[in-house]
Amino acid sequence: AVAEALQSAKDNDNGKPKVVIAKTLIGKGIPEVAGTAAGHGEGGAKFAEAAREGLGLPAETFYVSDETTNFFAARNGVMKDHFAVWEKTYEVWASQNPGLAAELQDGVAKSVPEDLLDRIPEFDADHKDATRGSGGVVINAVAKLVPQLVSGSADLYGSTKNYIKDDTDFSASNPSGRNIWFGIREHAMGAICNGIAYDGLFRASGATFLVFADYLRPSIRLAGLAGLPVTYIFTHDSVGVGEDGPTHQPVETVSGLRVIPNLDVIRPADPEEVAGAWAAAMHRTSGPTALILTRQGVPNLSSFPVAQRRQGASLGGYVLKKEEGDLKVIIMASGSEVEHALEAASRLGEGVRVVSMPCLERFDRQEDAYREAVLPGSCQKRVAIEAGVTNLWWKYVGAAGQVIGIDRFGLSAPGNVVMQELGITADKVVEVVEDL
Repeated sequence: AVAEALQSAKDNDNGKPKVVIAKTLIGKGIPEVAGTAAGHGEGGAKFAEAAREGLGLPAETFYVSDETTNFFAARNGVMKDHFAVWEKTYEVWASQNPGLAAELQDGVAKSVPEDLLDRIPEFDADHKDATRGSGGVVINAVAKLVPQLVSGSADLYGSTKNYIKDDTDFSASNPSGRNIWFGIREHAMGAICNGIAYDGLFRASGATFLVFADYLRPSIRLAGLAGLPVTYIFTHDSVGVGEDGPTHQPVETVSGLRVIPNLDVIRPADPEEVAGAWAAAMHRTSGPTALILTRQGVPNLSSFPVAQRRQGASLGGYVLKKEEGDLKVIIMASGSEVEHALEAASRLGEGVRVVSMPCLERFDRQEDAYREAVLPGSCQKRVAIEAGVTNLWWKYVGAAGQVIGIDRFGLSAPGNVVMQELGITADKVVEVVEDL
């Protein structure tokens, strides 16, 4: 009856949806719990024995009937025949389309060009834009080099800036389109991206505002658990969102993402770090990456080498500005706050090092010697600044250091006003350093 109902639904040709309702009884066959909530959580040998008896099954454990065994044996033979036909068809197609076949194999192998980062065009020295805008430029460059990349958004392309401009929209009539309009459905977007990644031929990415990341958190967690190389693009990353106020200012969300195992969370400081972040995400095949991007404009930190900033995003943390003279203080920051760290260092003078920390997870995976070179244990005066909750930064600043952040909900005002009001400024960094 179930098979007939499903086939009837599949044969539906009137353009209207059909609902198949299968009525079940939880705990069926176990009189003590059948039809009650206890049938969901309780178990054990006693209930297994009762279930076998109630369902008319033999008493032996892990019983598989001859009928079932024979069915799957026959099915195995049928599927082998299907695969043999597919394999011959593929061989003919591959011989006639070697370029497409190579592209397909690259997808299967999750292969991207080794020199991907070098082939992403550099930004002009005076470029100033939100990192979401720079991200839009970078994803379009990456899309030309990684044809397996598909990019979707929860109906926010105009804000998240991740539309692949030289391609088309995915639809039933255009399955080759690389832009997926997921609708205002972040949970569905996360699940669909996971499904695409499970298939293995394509690199899936999906975008929404950072404050909505919790709507797809179960899917992000599953991607980390299953090692799926999904790329999440989360924009409007802090109280810089501005007038929408505390309901849309994700002060706690970055830390919430950072505690998900096997998820790399990269919050780049400028357009070149954005390029490095995208390359790092594409080269990663063992787990997902979340790119955390701003709404407000940030400058291109062009007084520092492009390669230094791009490679630094992959390393997770690096010395952006080396101290003059003996090292006295380390200021570390991520994203839009790196600009404040640099200004504070300039005002404080000699002995101040600035460390950009776009990805704590990647930095933690570096060898001990590298991490010691960036954050030497001999320097205990350390300050971190990030426009979010402070909890995860304390392990980097130590007991003698300080963290400047936002351990409260935000305010409704222009983004720069909120930042000033909540102490996310170069002035605050200078004040805290001088008080150490």
